[in-house]
Amino acid sequence: MATTTSLLSMLSPADRDRLLKFAADMSFPAGARIFGEGSKADRFWIVLNGLVALDVHVPGRRAATIDAVGQGELLGWSWLVPPHTWQLGAEAHGLVHALEFDAAAVRTLIEEDPVLGLAVTRYVATVVGSRLQSTRTRLLDLYGPAGS
Repeated sequence: MATTTSLLSMLSPADRDRLLKFAADMSFPAGARIFGEGSKADRFWIVLNGLVALDVHVPGRRAATIDAVGQGELLGWSWLVPPHTWQLGAEAHGLVHALEFDAAAVRTLIEEDPVLGLAVTRYVATVVGSRLQSTRTRLLDLYGPAGS
C-alpha cells in the first residue's frame, strides 16, 4: 500500500542531501531474499524500480505475502524501532534497484536534528500504519471464515 509522498520528496533539498550521504545504490535479482523476519534491521531502502513482496511467517505453511513495495516507497521500518529486528520478510519480485541506507548512521542523524528526526519518524509511522492495515486485510482474506 503506497504512501502518498516518498520520503525523499517530502524533505527539504538540504535534508535530502544530508540523508543521501548515507545511501548506496543496490540491486537485487529476482527471488533474492532481502531480509527475513526476526533478523537484525541494520539498513533500509527506498525502491527506485522493481517490486518487493513483504511476507509474514505462518507456521506449517508457506510465508504469506501481505503487501508489496514499489517505486519510490520505503522498504523497511524496523530499523527505527528497538530492538531493530525485522517484523516481516522481503523478497525481490523481478530485478529491484534501490537506495540502501545505513540505519545506525541515519538514526544518529535524526537524533542530532530534531526537525529532520520528526519528519522521518512521522513518515515511517505513516508507512507502519499502512502496512499494518494491509497485513490485517490480507490475513483476513487468507485465513478468515468464508464469506466474512
